[in-house]
Amino acid sequence: MTDALSGGELSEIPLELIDDFPDHPFRVRMDGEMRELAESVRQRGLISPVILRKKDGGRYEIVSGHRRKKACEIAGLRTVTAQVRDMTREEAVILMVDSNLHRSVILPSEKAFSYRMRLEAMRRLPGRPSVGNSAPLEQNFGGKTTRELIAELSPDSHAQIQRYIRLTELIPPVLEMVDEGRIGLRCAVELSYLPKREQELLLDAMEYAQCTPSHAQAIRLRELSGQGMLSAYRIGSILREEKANQKERIILRAEDAGKYLPADLPAKRAGEYILRALAFYQKYREHQREREDR
Repeated sequence: MTDALSGGELSEIPLELIDDFPDHPFRVRMDGEMRELAESVRQRGLISPVILRKKDGGRYEIVSGHRRKKACEIAGLRTVTAQVRDMTREEAVILMVDSNLHRSVILPSEKAFSYRMRLEAMRRLPGRPSVGNSAPLEQNFGGKTTRELIAELSPDSHAQIQRYIRLTELIPPVLEMVDEGRIGLRCAVELSYLPKREQELLLDAMEYAQCTPSHAQAIRLRELSGQGMLSAYRIGSILREEKANQKERIILRAEDAGKYLPADLPAKRAGEYILRALAFYQKYREHQREREDR
């Protein structure tokens, strides 16, 4: 059969022959949305085909549709409707990233590694510069850097993409704090310039003090590190300082809140949606109390 949108041939490929994309940065979450997708597949089949890339030995590599493939597995299907394309590794990376960047909920770590993968893939494309930087070259990019080209096709600006890519320099436990909302993006960028050993010292200090650094404190930590003057004692002293306008914060993990948010809700409107839901629930409780008092 033929895909009417792209003209590509569609095939039924056994799930057992499909491998995950190497170093896939986007998590496949077993949440309510996944359960709904699996039930939809069980009842109506897979509406949108996955995209695969041929491998040696008769196997395939999934490029786009990891969640759909997982839903097919949960639904008990043995095959998945797929479009098999001939792609280079670089083309596959670019398509994989682009097909995932418009999800309603994306963790900072997912954006970080996906942007880095896309940037590196673009640098390796035929006709692109092979040097390890994104300096503009008129004959290759029309005077634009690779990050600027990525920004044109992404929901984030050039500067924001640079910030996300810096997060890949964080050690995993600190990066997890960014995903959890315990460390802000700009603060995390400053911390990413600390050597791994100093990040480990910072992690110990944060666990001991039960707090995280402010943006201003992160800047000071980076400056001291650059001067070769950052020690466990100095880290602890900075964290113990009272932060300006310090207030208690309520932190919601994106993966926990995401299962209650509409799939098509833009990430930047998630906070507004949650506040409106809380206001509605508050009115409901007041209505219930009024009924009980009658």
